[in-house]
Amino acid sequence: MTEKRMSRWYFGGLASCGAACCTHPLDLLKVHLQTQQEVKKRMMGMAVHVVKNDGVLALYNGLSASLCRQMSYSLTRFAIYETVRDMMGSTSQGPMPFYQKVLLGAFGGFTGGFVGTPADMVNVRMQNDMKLPPELRRNYKHAIDGLFRVFREEGVRRLFSGATMASSRGAMVTVGQLACYDQAKQLVLGTGIMGDNILTHFLSSFIAVRRLCYSIVPTSGCTKDEADELKGRGVSLFRGVTHCLRETAKLGPLAFYKGLVPAGIRLIPHTVLTFIFLEQLKKNFGIRIIS
Repeated sequence: MTEKRMSRWYFGGLASCGAACCTHPLDLLKVHLQTQQEVKKRMMGMAVHVVKNDGVLALYNGLSASLCRQMSYSLTRFAIYETVRDMMGSTSQGPMPFYQKVLLGAFGGFTGGFVGTPADMVNVRMQNDMKLPPELRRNYKHAIDGLFRVFREEGVRRLFSGATMASSRGAMVTVGQLACYDQAKQLVLGTGIMGDNILTHFLSSFIAVRRLCYSIVPTSGCTKDEADELKGRGVSLFRGVTHCLRETAKLGPLAFYKGLVPAGIRLIPHTVLTFIFLEQLKKNFGIRIIS
């Protein structure tokens, strides 16, 4: 008899929260770089500026909103992807083919992006609040307070402002992360050289984010960061996607890539940590299946 562990539907959200706690300062710097109208500061300059003006803890502004986003966006996409994958895997002779993983990842990511839009908007607002004059700051106490105030003061439609970009980005990122991680892990284990251990999880996640995510997925890394840039700008500065595209284009083609470096630097450790945490949760607390 052999025993294996299956993930519970909420493990993806918990793993993403753990990764977000480690990479939140990079996410905050990314938002600051994306929402500056002109390219005045680079990543290190922005980090020094934030710490100098507001202190080291300012790098964690909006952490509650980031965790709220992970427990809506990431929990939804992981739950859809892993539940359907495991269900289909139990009725077939082997693992899903890669094209099915891509389609499932795109669907799960699109749905998760839509569900997580309200928390994503509050997250960007809380991170960007310190850049505003004191009289214009929203001063949300935490994510729930931000969501309630947006609902009360601006209505339900405002909560889902930027949902198109958030959903599109969610689909692209989920294909690059979940589908490519699964395929990379399958290939690594298929060699017979390595077992199902933390080194395999690290290598598979690193391959996914550095190779497959940027090469095999039919969108380049720049395209994903361009979507990220539009999402970040759209929830705080513009009326919609078309207006966002038009106004950003006036700043020149490089304006779409202002957050490329911090987004890339954040993406790698966040993806690696998410899957390492996920695999450890699965190993220690997953559903036992004996066959």
